[in-house]
Amino acid sequence: MFKRLDEILIEIPNVEKPDPNAAAAIQELLGGKFGEMSTLNNYLYQSFNFRSKEKLKPFYDLVMSITAEELGHVELVSHGINHCLRGSTEYKEPDQTPLGSVKDARLSYHFLAGAQGAMPFDSMGNPWTGANVFNSGNLVEDLLHNFFLECGARTHKMKVYEMTDHPAAREVVGFLLVRGGVHVVAYAKAIEIATGVNVTKLIPIPSLDNKAFREAHKYEEKGVHTKLYTYSDKDFNAIDQIWKGTHPEDGQPLEVIQGVPQGFPIPEAPAVEEEFAPGISHEDFKEIARRLKMAGNITD
Repeated sequence: MFKRLDEILIEIPNVEKPDPNAAAAIQELLGGKFGEMSTLNNYLYQSFNFRSKEKLKPFYDLVMSITAEELGHVELVSHGINHCLRGSTEYKEPDQTPLGSVKDARLSYHFLAGAQGAMPFDSMGNPWTGANVFNSGNLVEDLLHNFFLECGARTHKMKVYEMTDHPAAREVVGFLLVRGGVHVVAYAKAIEIATGVNVTKLIPIPSLDNKAFREAHKYEEKGVHTKLYTYSDKDFNAIDQIWKGTHPEDGQPLEVIQGVPQGFPIPEAPAVEEEFAPGISHEDFKEIARRLKMAGNITD
């Protein structure tokens, strides 16, 4: 089961720099084949279907804890997309074409099917599909797939980083480069324990250090690349049998932390009246407040 907090993993720069095409590019990191929805659902179904979990507890705990982190990554990428979309249009009367400024946006679904928010699509508007989920049931095969998946995800993050200089986009992608790198190393170490093959010698793939990306470098300086969280108050601590020793790239000691990382408040999303969102007028709000007071027997 899952426990949810009203927080996100990092603080995203709140800048007035609407960039719908940057938002479209980031959609690849959400609903693309190597996006966060794919990593989440691959690990989610592997965790549901895991065989002999008591005998293979360190591996089970690893998949379980990373699954929970991936939920936070889906959330974070979505908020990054929303930041890039914010301010793309402004309220006008319908005959003044308030959405006209985005008619040439590469992904018009953000404005037509939604209200300028993230959607479960890739960068071309193709919906995410469960066909992206791989779960053979064979431990080594699934771990190898997860290692490959995280390396592919890293490649896509690097390309999106190079595609846009939007501050919100780069903050999110830089952080995810680091955390995705943690998962690459974790699965490499798991494969080594399961097979004796030192897969960490292949890292990094592609062969460019995270330090080449400014927004990733600052997180590595804080040691974010050395920490693996259990995402549970008391469970999944057997990951310390896998996440141990030193990081293969810089030799820093690895650390397992029971629980979740410190989060940051989810930013307020302003109304977008030209998109009829949320579609609650001042008078509607007063009437809702009146009904809530009546339901709670609250008097002024």
